[in-house]
Amino acid sequence: MFNRIQKRKSFGFTLLEVMVAMAIIAIALTAVLGSQSQSVSLASEAKFKTTAPFLAQSKIAEIEVAKQDDLAGDSGDFGEDFPGYTWELSVEDIAFEEPENVSDLLKRIDLKVSWGEEKLYQYRLRLYRFFPRTD
Repeated sequence: MFNRIQKRKSFGFTLLEVMVAMAIIAIALTAVLGSQSQSVSLASEAKFKTTAPFLAQSKIAEIEVAKQDDLAGDSGDFGEDFPGYTWELSVEDIAFEEPENVSDLLKRIDLKVSWGEEKLYQYRLRLYRFFPRTD
C-alpha cells in the first residue's frame, strides 16, 4: 500500500508548481517586452539624430547661396524622401550700437528640423551670415 501512494505522488506537477512556473515566465516576458520597447524607441531617436543634421546641412547649403534680399522666414517639409521631417527658418537682423553700418550686413539665421506628428524630436541650428558690400 505504501508503494502505491508513493507512485501516485510521482505523476505530474502540483498546482503550486505550475503557478510558480507561470509567475516566473510572466516576469521574464515582462522584462523582455520592456527592453524590446525601449530598443525601438532608442533606434528611432538614433535615426533622427543621424538624419536631422544631414537635412539641416542641406537646407543651410541652400541658404548660403541665397542673396541677402531673398532670405526670409519660411517653413516646409523635405518631401516624400523624408516623410515626417519638417523645417522652420527664421532670419533676423543683428543690431550693433557701433559701427551702425555693420548691422545691415549681418543676419542671424535659425533653422529647426522636427520629426514626428508631435514634433517630439527637434534639431536646432544657428548660423550667422555676413553679406559683404558690393559697391
